[in-house]
Amino acid sequence: MASASAPLPLDVKLMNFAATLLFAGFIAVVVWAVIWWALRNPMFSIAGITVQGDVTHNSAATLRANVTPRLNGNFFTLDLRQARQTFESVPWVRTATVRRHFPNRLQVQLHEHQAVAFWGAEPEVRLVNSFGEVFEANAGDVEGDNLPRLSGPDGQAREVLTMYRTLAPLLQGLDLSIEELALSGHGSWSAQLDTGAVLELGRGNASELTARVRVFAQTLTQVTSKYGRRPEAVVSADLRHADGYALRLRGVSTTDAVPTKK
Repeated sequence: MASASAPLPLDVKLMNFAATLLFAGFIAVVVWAVIWWALRNPMFSIAGITVQGDVTHNSAATLRANVTPRLNGNFFTLDLRQARQTFESVPWVRTATVRRHFPNRLQVQLHEHQAVAFWGAEPEVRLVNSFGEVFEANAGDVEGDNLPRLSGPDGQAREVLTMYRTLAPLLQGLDLSIEELALSGHGSWSAQLDTGAVLELGRGNASELTARVRVFAQTLTQVTSKYGRRPEAVVSADLRHADGYALRLRGVSTTDAVPTKK
């Protein structure tokens, strides 16, 4: 019968413990040395940035020149969140995705704002993008001068843009377009057409305003023809009447409410 092995002497246990401790310390020193080398080695300094995505208003070369000096750290220490915010601070950039590409490059995917309207009273150059978000840009960078101008209380650009997209198609049959749409602080809507005509739309939700503008669009040609005028002769119209709208025509003195059938 085999006898149980004798316990190790205390001095042997101490030697084993000391050896293990020394080995762990050696590994820690090696790891720290590798980290220190990686942090300071020039080969890991950011040497290039690949820019992809939307670069209509900012060329890749311009972005690299403007953003690179503002990035701190190398491949390992660079704060990607801060780098993303730096790219998104560039005019026209809506979102940026920044990734590391070993050993010393960054890959950036950009999405620019798509301007669909001006925001606020002139001469402000704030813009509204396709998501209803307000952003700032240089007026000279805006492509085309036919963007509508929207205005309203802060934080309601999306609501105003949605209303514009709802109402604008209703007037296309008359060859009229909305140049300005405004929402007052009291919740009242008004519009200015490309002919200069001002429409008082009143309060209400999209369904209520749609009903008023649709009636206006469907009857305007008939009404203006009675006075020998075309829809382009409208100076102003008040659509806040329950059973019709008040119309003012260029060269015609009338502010009577035009009745409409329900």
